[in-house]
Amino acid sequence: MKLLEQLCLAYGPSGAEGCVREQIKNEIAPYADEISVDALGNLIAHKKGSGKKIMLAAHMDEIGLMVTYIDDKGFLRFAQVGWLPPVFTINRQVRFENGVKGVVAYEKEMEKELKQAKLFIDIGAKSREEAESMVKVGDCAVMVSEFTEMNDRVTCKAMDNRAGCYALIKAAQEINSSNDIYYVFTTQEEIGLRGAKTAAFAIEPDLALSVDTTMTGDTPESDKMAVTLGGGVAIKVMDGSIITNSYLRKRMIELAQGIPYQLEVLIDGGTDGGTIHTSRGGVMTGGISIPTRYIHSITETVDKNDLKNAITLIKRFCEEV
Repeated sequence: MKLLEQLCLAYGPSGAEGCVREQIKNEIAPYADEISVDALGNLIAHKKGSGKKIMLAAHMDEIGLMVTYIDDKGFLRFAQVGWLPPVFTINRQVRFENGVKGVVAYEKEMEKELKQAKLFIDIGAKSREEAESMVKVGDCAVMVSEFTEMNDRVTCKAMDNRAGCYALIKAAQEINSSNDIYYVFTTQEEIGLRGAKTAAFAIEPDLALSVDTTMTGDTPESDKMAVTLGGGVAIKVMDGSIITNSYLRKRMIELAQGIPYQLEVLIDGGTDGGTIHTSRGGVMTGGISIPTRYIHSITETVDKNDLKNAITLIKRFCEEV
C-alpha cells in the first residue's frame, strides 16, 4: 500500500498533474519499451507487441480549488476545479503546489444551503500584498488528507483516481502478453475527459479499457446502486458518458470467473471511456471500476480486495481478450 499512499498524497489537480506523473513514470518505466508525454501532459507507456493494440487509461488528476481573487485583507476567493460540493470543503485544510497551506471557511454562520460564493480560503495573510507574495490568482490548491488503513480498507483524498493508476502499474508488473499495450495515465479527466480524448486520437487503439473509481450504494440512506464496497471489481455497463461495448462487457464477465465481480450502472458522472469510444471512427471500449465510498471528499475509501481483483481482471483482459 506504500505506492498507493504516495500517489494519493501527491499534489495533482486537473491541469497540474506533473508531480503525480513523475511518480508514475518512475514506477512504470521498467515495464515499458517507450515512455512519452504528449501536449496535454498524458503519460504514455508503450509495451510493444504484435497483437491487438490495447489502450488502458487511468486519470491522474484530482479535484481542486483555483484562486480567482485576493481581497484587501488577504482572503482568497476560489472556483472549483472539478465537481466539489461546498459542504465537502468547509473548515478543511488545503495545500498549494508551493507548500502554502490554508483553511476553507464560510462568511458567516452555516446556513441550510452552503453557497460557493460565500466560501473563501484563509492562508494566514494580513493583506493582499502579503497574500500575493504567497499565492497568485490562478494557483490551485488540493485538499489536505491523511492516508489511513482501516482493516481491509484504506482511506485518503484522491483515491479517485490514484487507485486506478495504482491498479494499472501493478497490472503492468504482471502482464505477459503479445498484444501491443499502451498504458495511458491521463490528464484533466475531472474537467471534461480531455487528456483521454487526445491520447486515443493519437494512439488509434483497437480496444480500450478505462480504469477508474465508482460510487457505492451500501451506506445508510444512500441512493440505490448495485455496487458495494468489498463486493468485487465492478465491470462497467453504463455511466453518464458511455454505454460500454457489449462484446467487451460480456468477455470481461467471462474473464472475471473465479474472482468477485459486480456490474456497474452509474447514473451520473463519466470516465475516460466516454471520449475514447468516440475517437476517430470509434473504439471498442470497456470499463473497470474500483468501488469507492465518499467520492470527491478527503476520505475516499476503497477495499484492498477490490483493488486486487481489479488488477487481476486487467491482467486477464490484456492477456486473453
